[in-house]
Amino acid sequence: MTDTEMPWRGPWSDFMDSMNEEFVDVMERTMEAQNDAAESWTDAIEEATEDDELAEGMKGYVRAYEVWMDAAEEMAERATDALDGDDVDPSEFRDVWLSAANRAFKETMETSAFAAMTGQTVEAMTDAQEDAEAAQRETLRRLGFATEGDVREVGERLVELERRQQSVERKLDTVIEAVDE
Repeated sequence: MTDTEMPWRGPWSDFMDSMNEEFVDVMERTMEAQNDAAESWTDAIEEATEDDELAEGMKGYVRAYEVWMDAAEEMAERATDALDGDDVDPSEFRDVWLSAANRAFKETMETSAFAAMTGQTVEAMTDAQEDAEAAQRETLRRLGFATEGDVREVGERLVELERRQQSVERKLDTVIEAVDE
């Protein structure tokens, strides 16, 4: 059916079609993000070593899931309001999801399972960074370039040389004054 066959269609209908498509797209992306977050959280929970951490982590996951479901309900209500003709600002939809994401993250972030997972991640990243820095230093040495440690050592030596030079200059000034008298 074309627009000429549907005389009731106009700019408002086109706008609502666009809004509906955008809403569906945002809902799909949000659900994918929620699914990714849930899978990531589940993986982290499974890696938790303590039974207490596991139980607390699951409670945090459940609370986060409830936050997402409340947001989905609120989105459905606002969409219904918009379809009923209420003036609904499209940014409200974004704000609902952003707020839900913040609250859900807080629910998971405050658990000991999250702290344990974060600690493990930071430790692994620190180890990886140290390995990368060691490889970088070795590569620089093999290529004949100065490493950060080499530059720091040269700087320390220069400071020490300046200190000694000032000491020698003071002693020389003392000797010159004694000779002049």
